[in-house]
Amino acid sequence: MTQADDTDTASGRQSEQERPDAGKHRLARFAAAVALASALAGVAAGLLTLMLYGVEHLFLGYVEGVSAPGPFAVPAWRRAVSVFVGLSVAAVIWWLLRTRTTRVPSVKQAVGGSRMPAWQTVVHVMLQIFIVGSGASIGREVAPRELGALLGQRFARLTRLGKRDTRTLVAIAAAAGLAGVYNAPLAGTFFAAEILLHDISLETVALSFGGSALAAWTASLVKGTHTFYDLGRVSALFTPDLIAFALVAGLVCGACGAVFRRGSAWAESHKSTGVTLLWTMPLAGAATGIAAIWLPQMMGNGRALGQLSFSSDVELSVIPGLLIGFVMKAVLTLLTIRSGASGGVLQPGIALGASMGAILGVLWMTCFHTNTLAVYALIGACALLSASQQAPLMATCLVMELAAAPVNLFVPAGCAVAVSVVVCKVLMPHLDAWHPLARPTN
Repeated sequence: MTQADDTDTASGRQSEQERPDAGKHRLARFAAAVALASALAGVAAGLLTLMLYGVEHLFLGYVEGVSAPGPFAVPAWRRAVSVFVGLSVAAVIWWLLRTRTTRVPSVKQAVGGSRMPAWQTVVHVMLQIFIVGSGASIGREVAPRELGALLGQRFARLTRLGKRDTRTLVAIAAAAGLAGVYNAPLAGTFFAAEILLHDISLETVALSFGGSALAAWTASLVKGTHTFYDLGRVSALFTPDLIAFALVAGLVCGACGAVFRRGSAWAESHKSTGVTLLWTMPLAGAATGIAAIWLPQMMGNGRALGQLSFSSDVELSVIPGLLIGFVMKAVLTLLTIRSGASGGVLQPGIALGASMGAILGVLWMTCFHTNTLAVYALIGACALLSASQQAPLMATCLVMELAAAPVNLFVPAGCAVAVSVVVCKVLMPHLDAWHPLARPTN
């Protein structure tokens, strides 16, 4: 917490001592704003999900679900054309939006006080959903967070909250958008407290949890509820060999997570701007479309590759396919970000972790046969996402909630996450010093 925040807090306490009812009125007004903003953020997340389904149906002729996590039954030519057209159209609109109107700040900037312009933010958000629905290799979770941040700022102004409470409300509303789109209230809570606010106080956690839970509920009224990843029948027992696997997976996925984190940061800092957008984004669409001719699981936010990893057969013959998918998904996601597209890396990170966990799991199960491959993929997803985000609580809860995993599996997942986060933190300074990635933006 900054010195300015400490000063605001101290002055606020002094004011409350002078006026006994002021603290109660302020908390009531703050809680009401959190409830309203979170509920609307959940509705918005539900509507964005329906929009995603609509774009998928229009462009690819299918709607994603547990039985159809990717466009596997869609003709190859349609897959290739869809993502190219989607990113080409988005390139023109983003070029106009970024060069002719007010810039849309990031969620972290919005939490810091940067104003989210109304219609520009809505268009920016819808473009992110549009490109994912057409097949672009990038996450869709940033869109509901930005819309939540916009709602948070407006409700903070409406209820006349102070600077500190406004900052907290914007973070909670943004996290509520994440919770709503994925039905993940724990992940939303930790996203607000662990990533945006760095504040684990009783008030912040309680309001964040309440806001994320409310958003998940209101979103379900719009889009329904379902398990994002199907693990099949898995055992919740954690044997000694599974704990040993978790430590090994933590080492490998921590290193992979560090590379993906560095690559994501580089792609974001070097992303195309201005007129360059008009050719780099279509180029990224063409590359993704060509890859999708043979690898349909490369399209979209990573759900298809992740589900393939969770449901793969325990055979050595699946390793080459999973390894190719791992490399191609990472490359295409970074290429899409570098081209100038906006979006997230949470779902791609889960897909990468699940595929690496499945690869290691197949090798491990040649010696031990005490669990299913889905559990090994789950541990890998938790470990790599936690490392790449450097947010172990949020990342682990997100994966566990998306897969509706047995609570007991937090034990081996926690072991893997602890190792992966440390490995990533140790490796990051060395990756930062590597000249091709550390080169500053021109």
